[in-house]
Amino acid sequence: MFKNVISKKAIIYPLLMLSAMWFGYFLQMQGFFGSCFGAIIPLVPEGLLGIFTSPLLHGNIDHIIGNSIPIAALMFLLYQFYPMVANKVFITGWIATGFLVWLLPPIDIMTGEYMYTCTIGASGVVYVLAFFLFFSGVFKWNTKLLTISMLVVLYYGSLVWGMLPEELFYNMQEPSKISWQAHLSGALVGSIIAFIFKNVGEKKKRFIWEFPNYYSEKDDKLWQEYKENHPDDFLELPYKKRDDIWDHLDELRRK
Repeated sequence: MFKNVISKKAIIYPLLMLSAMWFGYFLQMQGFFGSCFGAIIPLVPEGLLGIFTSPLLHGNIDHIIGNSIPIAALMFLLYQFYPMVANKVFITGWIATGFLVWLLPPIDIMTGEYMYTCTIGASGVVYVLAFFLFFSGVFKWNTKLLTISMLVVLYYGSLVWGMLPEELFYNMQEPSKISWQAHLSGALVGSIIAFIFKNVGEKKKRFIWEFPNYYSEKDDKLWQEYKENHPDDFLELPYKKRDDIWDHLDELRRK
């Protein structure tokens, strides 16, 4: 029974992503991705490679651990509750977010100066998944999917602050190394994908009693059981007298 409840893809795909992330980090430690190779470098042709590789690279052990936990949790929810569109959401979100980050000019908001930045990490994908799961539940207005939305808000609601430059909240001696551009891009892409797929997959279930002006005695089981168990109550019923057209003859003549 447990196997029928939990989707295999909801277990396998998060594990594959985590394996790829940790393997990428291992290669970094071995010197295979030195300097900015494999990172997104905005508006620089060499940085286009990072659209595909940057989510698999991380700056340090804390960075990859911090992204591994939400990636595992959010990918599980995606593949468990949105199996029909999960692959499209994940792949499209990955590429679209990376491309948007590449398009955004890396400008220091405090000084207005152009910066040569190298963006790595899976946080953009994390934002795609979190915002897709939240807004998809809202758009579909399905009880089960809304519950997933509330879980995302409960555990990852603080992600909203990551879409703003860290310099707005702290006095920093040097520019922040956290890419708010990647977070903002992921949030926008995830929200847009949720809207695009709002009519695909599981929707809000409408029960028969939710339709206006609906009632059928045959579908009312309690009423049918009562009639079967109390037949004496239905021997004499105040039926409405059938209209006879001849009773209205004088009225018709006056017209």
